[in-house]
Amino acid sequence: MAKPRVFVTRRIPDEALSILRTACEVHTWDHEEEPVPQEELVRALQEADGALVVGPHRIDAALMDAAPRCRVYANMAVGYDNIDVEAATARGILVTNTPGVLTETTADLAFGLMIAAARRLYEGQRTIVEGRWKGWSPLFMTGQDVFGATLGIVGAGRIGQAVARRARGFDMRILYHNRRPNPAFEAEVGASYQSLDDLLRQSDFVVVLVPLTPETRGLIGARELALMKPTAVLVNAARGPVVDERALYEALRDRRIFAAGLDVFDREPIPPDHPLLSLPNVTAVPHIGSATVRTRTRMATLAAENLVAALTGRQPPTPVNPEVLQRREPRP
Repeated sequence: MAKPRVFVTRRIPDEALSILRTACEVHTWDHEEEPVPQEELVRALQEADGALVVGPHRIDAALMDAAPRCRVYANMAVGYDNIDVEAATARGILVTNTPGVLTETTADLAFGLMIAAARRLYEGQRTIVEGRWKGWSPLFMTGQDVFGATLGIVGAGRIGQAVARRARGFDMRILYHNRRPNPAFEAEVGASYQSLDDLLRQSDFVVVLVPLTPETRGLIGARELALMKPTAVLVNAARGPVVDERALYEALRDRRIFAAGLDVFDREPIPPDHPLLSLPNVTAVPHIGSATVRTRTRMATLAAENLVAALTGRQPPTPVNPEVLQRREPRP
């Protein structure tokens, strides 16, 4: 019996490829720096039974209809806003993701961005590199304290809760806003549930960690930024479109908030001439929240495990739309 054919949209760790090859005929796009062109992606998916999706490829209804043979999309990410799950479900196509395995690594990055933006680390490095450091003075490169400050977490899921646990070591007061209160989380870290407006008004640091949905797109805009303290720092480690970049640029330019730490952007890769990158009070990194060797390997292997399970008639570990599985006939 022929093995199912799968297409991998980017080079992934060998450990994950080995899992795929145990049960599948594997084809990959091996160009590390360049995403597969859309025409090539469609052509590859037309010949595939499943795909391991790496990166921001848009898997929409039109692509699904152009590649009807492909019945499983295993996304190598916890977020899946790049895949039209509703369209997939309507077509009986399974979608999976990789939750849990990147929680602590992404929380590390979010907390690191807080410190870097508050203490002006990137700006300080540029001052040295550009020969502008003339010596010590009392007000030179002064920033904001992290220890003992008030932290506001917008989106207290797995990653938000992990950020809160780190904040306890910095003796921070922890506020959070979520779709609903989480009493267990509150008991664990002493967090206080707040409306979004009240959280923005009170927080010295606002860390955005919500998934991108129609409700969260543009969640932090000009009105919300105007509620923040002039000494506050905004960190976005969620998805770029959650924050209105134009409004953020104006708030930072006019010093209506102190600084921002950004791992994600409305358009990725962000153009090097983007106005945000011209500001000294922006610390920006290229979407590296989960970028450690161990975590990226585990993400890839979980995505591979999902894909192999789905294509061999077994329950995948982390389905996004498990109702699709209930419609399928079990294999003998």
